[in-house]
Amino acid sequence: MLKKTAFLFLVLLTSIPSWASFILLPMDEASQKNHLKAYGITYWSLDKHYKVSWLLNYRGGSFLLPDAPEIRKECQIRGVSFELLSDGQANQILDEISSPSQNMETVVLEKAPKIAVYTPKGKQPWDDAVTLVLTYAEIPFTAVYDEEVLADGLLLYDWLHLHHEDFTGQYGKFFGAYRNAPWYIEQKKDAEELAKKLGYSKVSEEKLAVAKKIRDFVIGGGFMFAMCSATDSFDIALAADGVDICEPMFDGDESEANYQAKIKYENSFAFKDYILEKNPIIYEFSDIDMTLKRNIMPEKDYFTLMEYSAKWDPIPSMLCQNHTQLVKGFMGQTTSFDSNRIKSSVLVMGENKVNNEARYIHGTKGKGMFTYFGGHDPEDYQHRVGDAPTVLDLHPNSPGYRLILNNVLFPAARKKKLKT
Repeated sequence: MLKKTAFLFLVLLTSIPSWASFILLPMDEASQKNHLKAYGITYWSLDKHYKVSWLLNYRGGSFLLPDAPEIRKECQIRGVSFELLSDGQANQILDEISSPSQNMETVVLEKAPKIAVYTPKGKQPWDDAVTLVLTYAEIPFTAVYDEEVLADGLLLYDWLHLHHEDFTGQYGKFFGAYRNAPWYIEQKKDAEELAKKLGYSKVSEEKLAVAKKIRDFVIGGGFMFAMCSATDSFDIALAADGVDICEPMFDGDESEANYQAKIKYENSFAFKDYILEKNPIIYEFSDIDMTLKRNIMPEKDYFTLMEYSAKWDPIPSMLCQNHTQLVKGFMGQTTSFDSNRIKSSVLVMGENKVNNEARYIHGTKGKGMFTYFGGHDPEDYQHRVGDAPTVLDLHPNSPGYRLILNNVLFPAARKKKLKT
């Protein structure tokens, strides 16, 4: 009798997958063991030409995939929670999502986007939050830098991340604290040699040329994501086109007289009316950044994600998918953005109203789009030069890192017009 019961149980267990037609990757807080690697499974499935649907606002922004043995196996290997659904169960979920009374939407993901990360040669994955999480989630990317960008190499990619770069030619404004540090001296030397190799007399001129190529990539339909100092330094470089804002320790000659009055804010993607920081000793580019103006204790440093209509505004809804609306803050050279310095055409998707600062913003430029995310590392509150790398195995459900990965998958979506 015992053998018969065991046999029937085995038959039942092995027959369960036969009725399954779909795999659901739940993305709510309670059900998913590893949110970050779930994005990797989704990307992997797209790369294998499986049809994937992103269920906006359904259980934290879950993913619906076709049932296939290799997808199940990949989930098991990577430690990603999944649920098997029959046709009837999947249709019931899709019917619920399509109801006008529900703030949900189904977005079809069409193809795995080709990803480029703008980063200097020799940088390790943990030097940058995006390369760190892409590596952890097992999402492939290609590192590119100035030579590839200036040779129009961005035409091969759909999505570009800007490493924590200084596009103004001021070497990250590290002069005050690190001018005698061997790594600073070496980086400055390397940058000058590269600029000369590429035919430019100054690093600031070469970085401006790179910034313009990136601008053209976005205008032509590309997706750009930037964090920390790459956000404001990119905007400032474009606005300072033709104006020397660098002091002698950066480029060997004096800055241009009255250069603040010559800044062309209309050239910036996201920011307006900002005042540049002229003191080379101060670790700031301008008053866009809120780092020195903040009065928030670390234990109270959170920002709130905005809620959008998934049916009418699928773009910001995709970018804000998460298992929580309250995200722990974190610092960087550019920690957050002064709300008064953000153009009216730019969408604020995450903010701390108490401090009048935006943390997460999005906009369009030509046929393309860009997203800026303030701060350096979502799971390292005050990352400093030389600090140990973040171990993402300790943070597999990080809401801050989820926002980065939303942007990675975003270009895969079938496009709908933004209503907001």
